[in-house]
Amino acid sequence: MTVKELTVDSLSAAAAQATSDRYNEPEWLRQARQNAWRTYESMPWPSGKEETWRRTRLSGFDVDSFSLVTEPTHQYGSRAELPDDLVATLDKIDSAGALIFLDGSLIYAELDAELAAKGVVFSDLRSSLTTQAELVRAHLGGLVPAGENKFAALHYALWQNGTFLYVPKNLTVEKPLQVIISLSEGTVAFHHSLLIGDENSELTVVEDYVGAANGMSDSVAEVYPQAAARLHYLRLQNLDPSAWNFATVRSSAQRDALYRHLQASWGSSLSKVWIDLNMEGPGSHGELLGLYFPQGRQHIDHHTNQNHKRERATSDLLFKGALDDRTRSVYQGIIRVWPDAQKTDAYQKNDNLILSSGARADSIPGLEIEADDVRCTHGATSAKVQDEYLFYLMARGLGRRTAKRMIVSGFFEEVLNRVPVSGVREKLVAEIARRVGLE
Repeated sequence: MTVKELTVDSLSAAAAQATSDRYNEPEWLRQARQNAWRTYESMPWPSGKEETWRRTRLSGFDVDSFSLVTEPTHQYGSRAELPDDLVATLDKIDSAGALIFLDGSLIYAELDAELAAKGVVFSDLRSSLTTQAELVRAHLGGLVPAGENKFAALHYALWQNGTFLYVPKNLTVEKPLQVIISLSEGTVAFHHSLLIGDENSELTVVEDYVGAANGMSDSVAEVYPQAAARLHYLRLQNLDPSAWNFATVRSSAQRDALYRHLQASWGSSLSKVWIDLNMEGPGSHGELLGLYFPQGRQHIDHHTNQNHKRERATSDLLFKGALDDRTRSVYQGIIRVWPDAQKTDAYQKNDNLILSSGARADSIPGLEIEADDVRCTHGATSAKVQDEYLFYLMARGLGRRTAKRMIVSGFFEEVLNRVPVSGVREKLVAEIARRVGLE
């Protein structure tokens, strides 16, 4: 999607102030923006010497080249009015509601009336500042502080909109809720996702990031699965291959909560994503799934933390990537076990399939354990497609591309089988097929 005429601001302290003025924001948020901008200015740009940036350089990145869209775009009153490409995207998932954003503006919203009557709030974060003022103030910035990293600070200074979801106690939302975040060429979006599943609730959220040719996405997600909640958060990043992507995601799983996160990283020129699973309550469980398949000269970097703070919590991480052409992936993950987190059971695995001689995968798993009654394991593998595997399949009548697709699809199947939404699985399978040249 594109907008013919855009009113834009440069990324500056004045833009942060203008955002507060434009939306007549409360004083606490105005102050938070200004503090975030000061934090941003005080933090140095990554030099490449820092451990988290040593394998990912920002060569060619110029933050001053991006523009922030400041005017709302056209809103659609019904699904029938939407452009065909958006309708096709929504129709791939049987959902209970949808939000569509373009350059920071909400352009479409729908929610099952029965869920709304039961107290489910699914709206843009901008309007929720008014309609859900107490909930937003209590949770915004509660997990990811502005000083988390330089891009988080920039995000908090300039964010315009985002996803807000609240599901009340003891309510199961059976169908997923969809969000599409689209960016126009040359622009930047600071999308903030605030997801709250109250006690003993169940919900699934699917977010699609698309567009941003020669642009940038700098997002933050804060996810709150309360006691005994079951929250599934599926993030699909398929930005334009020329885009820059930065994301900071953090969850806080309370007593006996289950949190499942899927990170599918297909797009962008460079992607740097920090994901933290915080097992805050006893008996909580976190699951982190990852898929990536870079091509050309894409660079995909994931940094994960499985933080165990209380007893009897479990976590399971499985990241799989196939790398083609002259791409590079970086996976750096750590399992941290606090002194009070006895009976922890944590697992971490990163597998990479190398499809060309020019591709490279770096994998750095790690453990930090301060309790003495735990079970924690980690592992990483990188391997090339063996010629004998291709020959075996081709000898049975398959073409080379079909054989390659079968090998790659089989490699990803372990993750795909754990994706809880069939429509999302189908989208991922189709993208894998496209990348091996069959669609």
